[in-house]
Amino acid sequence: MDSQAAPVRIGADALESLVRDIFLAAGCDAAEAGRIAAHLLGANLAGHDSHGVARVPRYVEWLESGYVVKGRTVETVTDGGTFLLLDGQWGFGQTVAPQAVALGIERAQRHGTCIVGLRNAGHIGRVGDYAERAVAAGLISIHFVNVAGSCLVAPFGGVERRFSTAPIAIGVPLEGRPVVLDFATSLVAEGKVLVASNGGKPLPPDALIEPDGRLSGDPHTLYGPYERVGPRSPANGRGAIRAFGEHKGSGLALMCELLAGALTGGGTSGPVEERGRIANGMLSIYLSPAHFGTQAEFQRAGRAYVDWVKASRPATPGGEVLAPGEPEARTRAERLANGVPLQRDTWDSILATARRLGVRPPV
Repeated sequence: MDSQAAPVRIGADALESLVRDIFLAAGCDAAEAGRIAAHLLGANLAGHDSHGVARVPRYVEWLESGYVVKGRTVETVTDGGTFLLLDGQWGFGQTVAPQAVALGIERAQRHGTCIVGLRNAGHIGRVGDYAERAVAAGLISIHFVNVAGSCLVAPFGGVERRFSTAPIAIGVPLEGRPVVLDFATSLVAEGKVLVASNGGKPLPPDALIEPDGRLSGDPHTLYGPYERVGPRSPANGRGAIRAFGEHKGSGLALMCELLAGALTGGGTSGPVEERGRIANGMLSIYLSPAHFGTQAEFQRAGRAYVDWVKASRPATPGGEVLAPGEPEARTRAERLANGVPLQRDTWDSILATARRLGVRPPV
């Protein structure tokens, strides 16, 4: 595998069209195929390639094996007005998670707040997308996510897998430049290991940990042996991803498992049951600043504070302090103008999936 090969640049529209056609050929209806394509492309445009189109071959495999089910609608388990518990019925995350988010937004706009639990959802992708939806509706949102049945991350002080990558996202709707924070509680997301295994950005040398405690930046630690083009499975590896920030990231991961997994009833990352498939759980909290009666002060003080933070003298000459969400906005503008960069191995894997399904790749 040549990790130094120059990436392929694919126009955003052409890439979205190809991904949509792949999921149409795999059996999804046009609306669902379009949602999946738009969400995955959106992750690439934001610079989060780990949650972008590199996932296409794996998503198709999950659909074909029955791990995820097309055409699902969330089922309401509990409805208390300002709190909801929803079951995704193993549907595509790009279908059932937006349904849950839309319900949370509607209730929070009506009541001032809403808490929504979602369980048994297929991989929901970049969680920041859902915080951005709430921001667009004028709402603050906080999202805790886990992956039931997916042990990938070692706790601080341990070497065995105990956590999922357990992401958190927070969105704050400040006028002009909203603030959206989105991060995995692992040192790297599993998708970044996937990207690195396909010749993309290398992992930090301490991102992974071997069973004997040695630190590693080699994707084989997580995936075991794999071919240049083809599937990668953490089930074949013996190592784990490390939590970020030592005890801090490990503690946040534990809370994500308890809130998004145990509380929703969807299950935690382990002990792993013989369930045959994994699923996302998400606990989302929505708040309406307008209902607090402090909207004007919130906007004034919030904007002034963020600007003051950004005005800190840079640590390196010519550098700058960025607020959460600003790197994504800049990357989005650049990639819309110049195309989405994909590592050759990633692109070849997508093309192989397309050809297998009878989809004609772009010229």
